[in-house]
Amino acid sequence: MQDQFYMVLNIMSIEGVSLKHHNTFALLVNTAHLVIADRIELMLKVWQKTQKHQTPLLILGEGSNVLFLENFAGTVMINHLKGIYIREKKDTWHLHVSAGENWHNLVCYTLKAGIGGLENLALIPGLVGSAPIQNIGAYGIELHNVCEYVDLLDFFTGTVNRIPAAQCGFGYRDSIFKHQFQTGYIIVGFGLHLRKKWRPTLKYGSLTQLNPATVTPTQIFNAVCAMRRSKLPNHHKIGNAGSFFKNPLVSLEQSKELISQYPNIPNYLQTNGCIKLSASWLIDQCQLKGYRVGGAAVYPYQPLVLVNVHNATSQDIVILARYVRNTVADKFNIWLEPEVRFIAARGELNSVEVLS
Repeated sequence: MQDQFYMVLNIMSIEGVSLKHHNTFALLVNTAHLVIADRIELMLKVWQKTQKHQTPLLILGEGSNVLFLENFAGTVMINHLKGIYIREKKDTWHLHVSAGENWHNLVCYTLKAGIGGLENLALIPGLVGSAPIQNIGAYGIELHNVCEYVDLLDFFTGTVNRIPAAQCGFGYRDSIFKHQFQTGYIIVGFGLHLRKKWRPTLKYGSLTQLNPATVTPTQIFNAVCAMRRSKLPNHHKIGNAGSFFKNPLVSLEQSKELISQYPNIPNYLQTNGCIKLSASWLIDQCQLKGYRVGGAAVYPYQPLVLVNVHNATSQDIVILARYVRNTVADKFNIWLEPEVRFIAARGELNSVEVLS
């Protein structure tokens, strides 16, 4: 095992290994070393080696929510832990899922097993391990609605700790894994609890047209896939990282002022009393669909997505994102925050600071 580990690292040239196929923007960036880790023991050895040589370590899934600003100066480790396990109880299904599983494949797996509850989250790109970090969500469902616990590997102690969902600090595209557990830890799996007495969530888009009395999880799944495919580009054909900006949360007072000026502005009351606005709508009102900087552009069919249309550089995307953000702020006095993580040579940077 140890000899194999050192062989994996040593065959990587000092000039770097391409990450074009490990970031969905398809940017031409490199890393000094690349390791595909399918065992916790290997993950620990990678961590120990990078600590010994004081070189940076970046953990990736499918690279679906990152923007590399430049070549990475250390080791990129791909989380490739596999396994889906189902336990049945009287009223619920309990799943334990390893972090290296593909998220959309997990949704399909549960539906084939006759288990509903994840259908609204179909076609979200990336691996399972990234889901708790972002508290992924779509069409009225977020991960925290179905998460039971998260298993976290502590590199400092070599132990795996189970964190109950209530202690994960889940918020809108946020969790403790983006803060105090960002460095020195890796998610290796999580638990889901899905009720056998399934209830549909039909709050958004074409889902509102479905009959809640007769609709099935598979019908919702198909509708969600159709909606996402109609407006979101396939990253295998056009490089992108999905939604580039978060939907902004504003106060009730600010939302009332905006609604008085723009009666058609989409707005959604949140449980914390804030109002969620549509970042896509805000960008669209600024007439930025198709706006281009170098090889990067605002996607014409969904302005929340920035795309690599022709050999875009990281700088092209940064300049474009900054222009979009400033334009929306000038018109609406709302500063959009990136959902995408910004990765520099030695690690993650504050994306708002980069765009400011």
